[in-house]
Amino acid sequence: QVQLVESGGGLVQPGGSLRLSCAASGSIFSIYAMGWYRQAPGKQRELVAARTLGSSTNYADSVKGRFTISRDNSKNTVYLQMNSLKPEDTAVYYCNTDPPYWVWGQGTQVTVSS
Repeated sequence: QVQLVESGGGLVQPGGSLRLSCAASGSIFSIYAMGWYRQAPGKQRELVAARTLGSSTNYADSVKGRFTISRDNSKNTVYLQMNSLKPEDTAVYYCNTDPPYWVWGQGTQVTVSS
């Protein structure tokens, strides 16, 4: 079973930036499209960014132009660069395949607040 470990979250002021990382165990990482998801308190988990095996990317309208997803298959790692953060971006962020196949990791908390 693939294990996912997210990191890079924290407390940041509105307008700030964070870079999240997600490391996946196993060698099958490179054959899946990957995505970043988030879940805010009281809300359902949502897909915010996805990257296919090639270079295609998709973003939720709420983060388009501010977030960038990238991947390094040699490191079995997917990243999420988040700029111009807003309080409504506050959530626990997770990575998984797109659509999600693997067991969810623990996620990383992102809090945007002044």
